[in-house]
Amino acid sequence: MKKLTLAALALTVTTSFNVFAFTGDYELGVFQLNRGEFKAAIEEFTPLLAEEYAPAQYQMALIYLNGHGVKKDEQKALELIMKAADQNYPDALFNLSVIYSEGRLVKKDLKKAFEYMQKAANKNLPSAQFNLGVMFANGEGTPKDPTRAARWYEKAARQNYVFAQFNLALMYFEGKGVRLSLQESYIWNIIAAKSGYEPAIKSKAMDERNLGLKDIQIAREIAEKRYKQILEQVDSRTKMLSKSVL
Repeated sequence: MKKLTLAALALTVTTSFNVFAFTGDYELGVFQLNRGEFKAAIEEFTPLLAEEYAPAQYQMALIYLNGHGVKKDEQKALELIMKAADQNYPDALFNLSVIYSEGRLVKKDLKKAFEYMQKAANKNLPSAQFNLGVMFANGEGTPKDPTRAARWYEKAARQNYVFAQFNLALMYFEGKGVRLSLQESYIWNIIAAKSGYEPAIKSKAMDERNLGLKDIQIAREIAEKRYKQILEQVDSRTKMLSKSVL
């Protein structure tokens, strides 16, 4: 019998560079940061801090948090993350939620963690959508609600977020928050397995043992079509973000 647990809340600091606006100095700063040229990156970000530019505030927060090119200063990092979060910058909202979940730098507060994660999820950040699903599934900072958990997993899953795809498959397998459907479980495991996620590969094999040959064939065709749609949507969104840079 298949028995898989829900994935744990991802309590890590992200380093994605999603932004809602760009300036030449910011782009150059990110370029230098990716090269490990921290002092050069700081030179680009510093003038933007005076303009209260949220993406720069967030990147400088990570720099202070990790001590890259500066003396490590967690309180300064927290201050900058909070400033960026106050402007609803998605990655800052996500990380502030993580900070409250961990009780690191602040007093642990799961309710606040939930509130910030919900804001980040509403900004279409897939990692936040997934984490919000976990929070609803486990009742962390909010009452348990498997139906909402499944909805948020699907939002992230359709952005090709593999952990959400795997968790959504499990929800369908167990009939939690959604109607029980071995076919849907199999479809989402097929899609998650395409990323090479080992638990999904094993779960897919378990699903196959519970389905007939005709059902397997139909599910595979649906999975291929759905996966193609997901990739097209992700590609379209990436192109839109790229245009905003220009």
